[in-house]
Amino acid sequence: MFVGHYGPSFAVKALRPAISLWVLFIAVQLVDVAWALLVLLGVEKVRIVPGITASNPLDLYYMPYTHSLAAAVIWSAAVTVLVMLLPRLAPRSAAIWVGAAVFSHWVLDVLVHRPDLPIYDDAMKIGLGLWNFPAIALALEVALLFGGMVMYLRVTSPINAIGRFGLPVLGVVMVAIQSYVFFGPAPTSPAAAATTALAFYVVFAGLAEWLSRQRRHVAA
Repeated sequence: MFVGHYGPSFAVKALRPAISLWVLFIAVQLVDVAWALLVLLGVEKVRIVPGITASNPLDLYYMPYTHSLAAAVIWSAAVTVLVMLLPRLAPRSAAIWVGAAVFSHWVLDVLVHRPDLPIYDDAMKIGLGLWNFPAIALALEVALLFGGMVMYLRVTSPINAIGRFGLPVLGVVMVAIQSYVFFGPAPTSPAAAATTALAFYVVFAGLAEWLSRQRRHVAA
């Protein structure tokens, strides 16, 4: 899953407006940010195998430090503690929400991954495999992304034209990129896949934060 992960970030932002949207955008993708870095360092392993699923050519055969259930719990707990220690990231009272956003990544990945998500270490791998049904997987991504976004838009109001149209336009662009990932050519290498993913995570977080600042919470 890619853009669908951002649905929970919008939903949490709607419920806890004091959390910056960029923090939530990074939180929901933190597991994949760490995965990309570890792939580039040669710690976790992936290979390009076209056809391994109907919509994703990545054979994610070794990723115990990021995508196991045990690792997801540790990442979530670590981020919760980090927010409590560094309240400039988010209010201490919201730390559990940011930690939950981190953990949401693993939960949603279970729906789409083939059985390559370990419970612990590199053992007992699970995954429901919706990537083998591209239309269903893409519809799920769209529903999650725009479902969360609608929650956020309903409790905020635009302060200018950018605030009115910016986030929906970003959402359409994100879905277009997701469609290319599903139906376009495979990445040229594992390093290219990891580097491209990192770039998108940073760009999306920056754009989402800027666009959110063009809106105000209704309660304000």
